[in-house]
Amino acid sequence: MSQPQQPGDERTGSGRPDPDRPVPAQAPGGAGAEHGRTLVATAVPGPQAVPVTEGTAVTEAASQEGAFGRLADTVHRLQHQLQRAQAESEGRALVDLASGILVERLSCSPIVAAAQLDGLAEQAGVSTLELAADLVNQATRDKIADVARDFVAEAGLPASASVGLRLRSAEAGALSAGDAQAVAQSILQHALAPLGAVAVAIWAAHADQSLSLAGSAGFSDEEPARWRHVPPGVPTPARQALDNRATTSYDTLAGAALPSIGLRELGGGRIAVPAGTGGRIIGVLEICWADPLPAQSQSVERQVQVLAELCAITLESHPSGEQDTRAKQPADPRLTELLDLTDGLNDPCLVLQPLLDTADTPADFLIRHVNARFVDFAGRPRNEIAGALLLDAYPLAAEPGGLFDKVEHVLATGEPFRAESMRLAAVVDTVALTTQAQVSISRQGAHVLVVWRLDDGAPKVASLLQHAQRLGRIGGFEENFLTGDIAWNETLFELHGLPPTSEPIPLEHLAAHVHPDDAHSIGRFLRALLHHQRPASTAFRLQRADSVARHIRVVAEPVLDENARVTAVRGAYQDVSAQHWTEVALAATRDQLAQSQQETAERNRLALRLQHAIMPPSHGPVELHNLSVAVRYRPAEKDHLVGGDWYDAVALPSGQVLLCVGDVAGHGIEAATGMVALRNALRGLATTGAGPAQLLAWLNTVTHHLTDHVTATAVCGLYDPGSRLLRWARAGHLPPVLLRDGKVEALPKLGGILLGAIGQATYEEGRTQLETGDTLLMYTDGLIERRDRSVQDSLESLLQVARKPRELGRGGQLEDQLDHLLRYTNADTDDDTCLIGVTVR
Repeated sequence: MSQPQQPGDERTGSGRPDPDRPVPAQAPGGAGAEHGRTLVATAVPGPQAVPVTEGTAVTEAASQEGAFGRLADTVHRLQHQLQRAQAESEGRALVDLASGILVERLSCSPIVAAAQLDGLAEQAGVSTLELAADLVNQATRDKIADVARDFVAEAGLPASASVGLRLRSAEAGALSAGDAQAVAQSILQHALAPLGAVAVAIWAAHADQSLSLAGSAGFSDEEPARWRHVPPGVPTPARQALDNRATTSYDTLAGAALPSIGLRELGGGRIAVPAGTGGRIIGVLEICWADPLPAQSQSVERQVQVLAELCAITLESHPSGEQDTRAKQPADPRLTELLDLTDGLNDPCLVLQPLLDTADTPADFLIRHVNARFVDFAGRPRNEIAGALLLDAYPLAAEPGGLFDKVEHVLATGEPFRAESMRLAAVVDTVALTTQAQVSISRQGAHVLVVWRLDDGAPKVASLLQHAQRLGRIGGFEENFLTGDIAWNETLFELHGLPPTSEPIPLEHLAAHVHPDDAHSIGRFLRALLHHQRPASTAFRLQRADSVARHIRVVAEPVLDENARVTAVRGAYQDVSAQHWTEVALAATRDQLAQSQQETAERNRLALRLQHAIMPPSHGPVELHNLSVAVRYRPAEKDHLVGGDWYDAVALPSGQVLLCVGDVAGHGIEAATGMVALRNALRGLATTGAGPAQLLAWLNTVTHHLTDHVTATAVCGLYDPGSRLLRWARAGHLPPVLLRDGKVEALPKLGGILLGAIGQATYEEGRTQLETGDTLLMYTDGLIERRDRSVQDSLESLLQVARKPRELGRGGQLEDQLDHLLRYTNADTDDDTCLIGVTVR
């Protein structure tokens, strides 16, 4: 994206300050000069700050952090506004074309046409720029319109697809551009960047078969100067396209072994398209990708052809001799020597060019060049640093006593600066990153050379690495296929059971040292490394000379030369024997656990079937003399929680009716079988004619002596149909609930211990006179029990739910009452529930 030109700021076609001269900046106090530096310096103090008292340290740190955050937000907002203004400026030419079409069609003034264009865009729900591109496509019916229409048809996209907009924007930029440099920027931004391209070059072809670089975008500042002229006979991709008079493409430039612009920075895919008009080829459009060339559809190929024609029109309108007068100017030999010097250094270097303000003092420094050894400690790529301003790339350098002050002092005085340890800071996504480095700064003519060596703590890291390899039983290796040298560390000799003086085992002989069943795994591993040239890993059983078998995992990667040939392999072996045997033991444990789970599930299914066979989940009303009895049983939600709830309602030979509910403690098959035993025992005991208290006493003895550690609660009642008298007793169970004439109350809590706790027990017996229309509820604790409240509170909640009016369903009033209670009682223990309703007729 081209940058707006500021007064007094001479810019090259790349949108960055002219690198051949210091560029005046804004006056002191402007946003780009001292004021911006002061803000950054205030935001984050350096590590050498003046000591403060403990009481003020926290306050100052919080203030500095807040100032830094506000500064970062301001910078991001201004950058966004600048980008938005640039985009609007570059799209204005396309909007003007569309407005001209409306002027011709509507016979109106330009102001009316512009207003009409905005109104139509609002009605269509698209941007003015998209509508402008669509109008131009419809009016021209040229190749751009055809490409956009074909792309929409192939992809099945709506008519507002952005291909036409991108191509029209590129065309508008080309028509309004003054040279091929601006055209290159326009087509990269609008048309090629959405396709994944990162750089573009426009070559002008000459009669002597030489090429000159007419325009470029996406490369570093130095790269166009190196390639401003290509002599005849140099086999570049552009030369190949001219010779073949056809589009040529390369998956990777490095794989094609062809020289071209950006080879050191962008070795990915390339496409070279001849550019011509009227049957004459006058140049080449070369498009660059950072990664291997992606698959190109026919629609994309046509888009590239259209862009090449735009380049040809530009080359014809602006002959190559006028394109880059700056590139044809003789380069500063001192700067060339300085750049060559930095490229030969082993430490990271930056060449800084001062940008002077009106007072002839540096407002900032342009990062003119970074050498091949340069590594940004914040992890950003080299091309993001090269060409940027120092305070843009490292805003925290403006802190007092920081890098900017040191560079400024060296430029002014010529005195070199050296520091064994200096704090460097950068900001990435509003996060401050710092490191310590050895820094050397010197003035070289009109430029400043900054050399830093990051404090990587190499001895400490090496020691940590040795301990990590020892603890992880990891051994590293590297095998050079050109020299035959094999390097192993000491751990690797130990893994193989070899003395350190032994010869390392080459990879090609590795299969002879592994278990025969693992030889095929080694074969696949080597094929992936050497044939497919990709990283690989595998696991195998190593058979050592001392007959000790070890389980080993190896991971390695190939080392390729500039011709993509494997020259070496480096990697590591790790002894995973302990992990292997742990996994074996874990697998056996899993099998045992699965078998136990299967047995448990089978027991739960058996208990559930037993429970359902004796007590179905729901039971319709049963008429016992003048009683209507309905039952609801709700099993636990989880199968393994099958409980021991039980109920019974049966007419006895004496003419009385036995009503009982019980709950055996526990879950599973034991609870289910205990429930069956108690239920059947109570039925048998009831035929003796004894009262409910005596029946529970006998049942307690049965529970204590005849079952295996079973305890239970129960409530037992005997109802006389003639007198409507209910005699009842309870063994640790919740009392029944009586509903009469709209009132609800719980029967008294009679004394009685739970069943099975002791060998002999006595139980209190109660008598309740029932009347016609009364309803008696008997239930287990699963209906009301909650973990967060007492049993008494839960019982009160049950009485409140029973008092609420309810809708009558098709099942009758008694069954509706039971369903209502099951639905609205809010127990949370996931226990099974048994509920009996008895209505006197």
